[in-house]
Amino acid sequence: MPLPGQLNPPYRVLLGPGPSDVHPRVLGAMAMPLVGHLDPAFLEIMNETQGMLRQALHTQNPLTFPVSATGMAGMETCIVNLIEPGDKMVACVKGYFGQRIAEVATRAGAALTKLERPWGEVFDLNQIRDVLTKVRPKVLAIVHAETSTGAWQPIEDLGKLCHEFDTLLLVDTVTAFGCVPLKLDAWQIDAMYSCSQKGLSCPPGLSPVSFSPRALEAIQKRKTKVQSWYFDVTLLSHYWDADRFYHHTAPITMIYALREGLRLMLEEGLQARWDRHLRNHRALKAALIALGLTYSAAEGHQLPQLNAVRIPAGVDDLAVRKKLLADFGIEVGGGLGDFKGKVWRIGLMGYNSRPNVVLLILAALEQCLQAQGVKINAGAAVAAANRVYGG
Repeated sequence: MPLPGQLNPPYRVLLGPGPSDVHPRVLGAMAMPLVGHLDPAFLEIMNETQGMLRQALHTQNPLTFPVSATGMAGMETCIVNLIEPGDKMVACVKGYFGQRIAEVATRAGAALTKLERPWGEVFDLNQIRDVLTKVRPKVLAIVHAETSTGAWQPIEDLGKLCHEFDTLLLVDTVTAFGCVPLKLDAWQIDAMYSCSQKGLSCPPGLSPVSFSPRALEAIQKRKTKVQSWYFDVTLLSHYWDADRFYHHTAPITMIYALREGLRLMLEEGLQARWDRHLRNHRALKAALIALGLTYSAAEGHQLPQLNAVRIPAGVDDLAVRKKLLADFGIEVGGGLGDFKGKVWRIGLMGYNSRPNVVLLILAALEQCLQAQGVKINAGAAVAAANRVYGG
């Protein structure tokens, strides 16, 4: 076959459910020279990355580190370490990624109970208390920010409730971390996993995880080996703790990226970052409502970083997304599972949560809807957003 030409991917504005655009400073960090994965200089970089990760997660958990793989590897890491075959587990399912938790838990041999809500809704504490009372599980798992529906699950009081029943709380924070408040210790979260390519504004390839002392104690009391060698945290921990025993060749450039992404987050300030995401969401929401669009998630539980809106009747889902990509270089996400063909998912995560990005997608979306024959007041969306920014 002929030799391909020099790599030249198109420029895109990534406003789907992830990945999001990488911050320029992160790209700069990734251009730094490689060192060995056990080089003293890299070990110091690992220390710095872990320290900033703990700070960003509001935790003192010693076992806090990035798994060398994408966010779904973080999910698997948490589940296969906490669950032994036959252990009781409750998976809270209200969307596609709750379903995936249930699937991974089943493969790990959990005696699984699924607690379900319609897509776009959230669970209240009374529902969860009822299932904890009946099942008395070892682990309860829940998605903080359900990427498939745009629903924002309250979890501030969930850890305390779980601990009343001696249950470990596992939280999927894949689309939450870096965008909305997340306080592991104060909220008594026992285990969490996330990803590098959304709120952290890095490329995909790492999955931050953290385990509380209670979770670590449960892992140490296992009667059977963790089914995965690669994701066994009793082995991984010794690469990330003071021992620095060889486990695998870490993705050095991706650690550089995560380190810079965390620096950006802490420079900005966590509260300022959360406020920024909320302000840009409010501007986008006001504009989408002006276009006649409605959200799929319940009012009061809509994620600022992932705006899932219902596609108007008669509008061709794929045609609009293709036009956005071809004419404007903008990617937005289509629906998954129950919402396939029914919603668009517009991400404003990390670096992409900016007023200029909001105004860009609105101007482009107006044109795409008009091309589909939707009658709209031209300029109404941008005007609605600007009223929020000017208020």
